[in-house]
Amino acid sequence: MREYNLNRIDLRSDTVTQPTKAMKEAMMASVVGDDVLQDDPTVKQLEDKIASMCGMEAALFVPSGTMSNAIAIRAHTSPGDEIIMERTSHIYQYEGGGYAALSGVSVALIDGHKGQLTPEAVVKAIRKAEGSLGHYPDGTLVCVENTANRGGGTCYDQEALDAIAAAAREHGCAIHMDGARIFNASVKMNTTIKRMLRDFDSVSICLSKGLGAPVGSLLVGSKPFIAKASRWRKLFGGGMRQSGFLAACGLYALEHNIERLAEDHQRAKHLAESINNLDGFDIDLDSVETNMVYIDSDIGAKKLMQELANHGIDVLDVGPTAVRAVIHLHVTDHDIEKVIEAFTGLANQVIDVEG
Repeated sequence: MREYNLNRIDLRSDTVTQPTKAMKEAMMASVVGDDVLQDDPTVKQLEDKIASMCGMEAALFVPSGTMSNAIAIRAHTSPGDEIIMERTSHIYQYEGGGYAALSGVSVALIDGHKGQLTPEAVVKAIRKAEGSLGHYPDGTLVCVENTANRGGGTCYDQEALDAIAAAAREHGCAIHMDGARIFNASVKMNTTIKRMLRDFDSVSICLSKGLGAPVGSLLVGSKPFIAKASRWRKLFGGGMRQSGFLAACGLYALEHNIERLAEDHQRAKHLAESINNLDGFDIDLDSVETNMVYIDSDIGAKKLMQELANHGIDVLDVGPTAVRAVIHLHVTDHDIEKVIEAFTGLANQVIDVEG
């Protein structure tokens, strides 16, 4: 699929996707109301649909994944609590310290493997005020990211998710999934999100990444949790009025853009394998499970970005020597071959210089 008339190949993120013609038509045909007054029927339809897909009771439509996670943390915790997550998780790395600023909680970080937690590490990280003479905070929430972005887009297997959830509950913690790309994980692991989330208290799901909607995320959980979350959405400034126009895009995405994620995964794997065969570039192929490719380069990230930009290709630097390429619905097989051609040319330049 392409349908986005751009003369560049934009691999910076799957957030760069734009609504297709069919999605725009669904948007314009939607019936709207005032969602703050709870009378937008399209928003209600979207919330009911995702709640059913997750096997949960209710959902809340919010502007962004960052807000969805922030609301979840605020609804699950009290100021002074501690939340547990993997060190490279999006909530810790890329959400502005919102857990501290908006919820007043500290964070216990776990050094995971490819961005993933283990139940044993979670148990070790949970601290409780009781029995510590008040020195420790109360660990009350475990956050799991699936797929794990900085892990390379890796997916948890179901046994690990079940075990982590059980460990959290056994030690008095709620468990939340940052499922910004949960459908990538679902497609890759051939597991429904309902099964994936069976033992979770809440999940945040982004509509504006691989699913291709322009705006919006959904927070899903029990009815009491979502009632509390709705209050925090208001306080955080996330209430929207005729947001059914945006919700219609989300509905279209859930109905048409999930199964096609497998195409993104296949293209990412082909890209990774091809680049990894070239001199001067290194990729952990085992971590390329979904739509992300992390590429380490001998010439450094900034120079690689500039060289690729000269070929009409945009990537994102994620370290001094590493860049990330993310495949999405506007990237075609032809685009992938052009990217491989550009990397091949760069590898040949390096060989010529060294020779």
